[in-house]
Amino acid sequence: MSAHPGLAAWHAYMAAGGDPQALRALLAEDAVFHSPVVHTPQEGRDKVFAYLHAASHVLGGDSFRYLREIVDGDQACLEFVCELDGIQINGVDIIRWDANGKIEDFKVMVRPLKAINKVWEKMATMLAAQAR
Repeated sequence: MSAHPGLAAWHAYMAAGGDPQALRALLAEDAVFHSPVVHTPQEGRDKVFAYLHAASHVLGGDSFRYLREIVDGDQACLEFVCELDGIQINGVDIIRWDANGKIEDFKVMVRPLKAINKVWEKMATMLAAQAR
């Protein structure tokens, strides 16, 4: 576990199974999310919450684990792996925190192409369910 308090809070959120109130508390009001499948940044706490909450449920199952992390001040790069419907997913979360320790920028990159397609499919379903 990292000494950065924001990163420690992110790991606690992921380990606890994705509590929505815990996630909302981690996000800055002006947070921005960069999706591996949506080309425009998603801006504002509510949009970032929707994407990260869906992602934590789509990707954060039993097979999800972080392999390594690189931390530099208020930024971190976390490499992860998981399996979705038999497809091996490898990706990175690139996170930046503001001066209050809240997530202000979160970028996800995923490989290979087969994995991106599966993530897009599952995320679309989860986001649609959340919107209802």
